[in-house]
Order: sequence, then structure tokens, then C-alpha cells
Amino acid sequence: MRIQRTRAGKGGKTVTLITGLELSEAEARALLRQLKASCGTGGTLKDGQIELQGDQLEAALTALERQGFQPKRAGG
Repeated sequence: MRIQRTRAGKGGKTVTLITGLELSEAEARALLRQLKASCGTGGTLKDGQIELQGDQLEAALTALERQGFQPKRAGG
């Protein structure tokens, strides 16, 4: 599981992208719901990737680690 901050193709807006999910559709949606609540932001599930609005890198890393995942930072 990789987590990164990006602006590519988002009209200049920053999003936090979580890729490499090894989850079913229902599990990914449940994880998205939990991340949105813990980060206090909106988000979506697109093509098996979670996108959270804004720079939520640290909050998402903490929330994922608390749930037993081992996310790694990607990008710069």
C-alpha cells in the first residue's frame, strides 16, 4: 500500500492518493468512510484507489497504521 500527495490531473488541487489496496470493493468503501471521518475531509474511490481531498498524508498514515496496515510514502 502506497500513499502520496499529488496534483496531477486535479486542476491544481492537492489530493492524497492511496494505491495498492488489496481489498474487496466493500472493504475499500468501508476504509474510505473511516479515513474521511478521521481526516475530516471528502474523498472518493476511483479505479481501486482512494483519493482524499487536500493534504491528508500524515493523518491518513496514522489512521491506516492504527488499523493494522503498513502504508509506505511514495513520491517526493
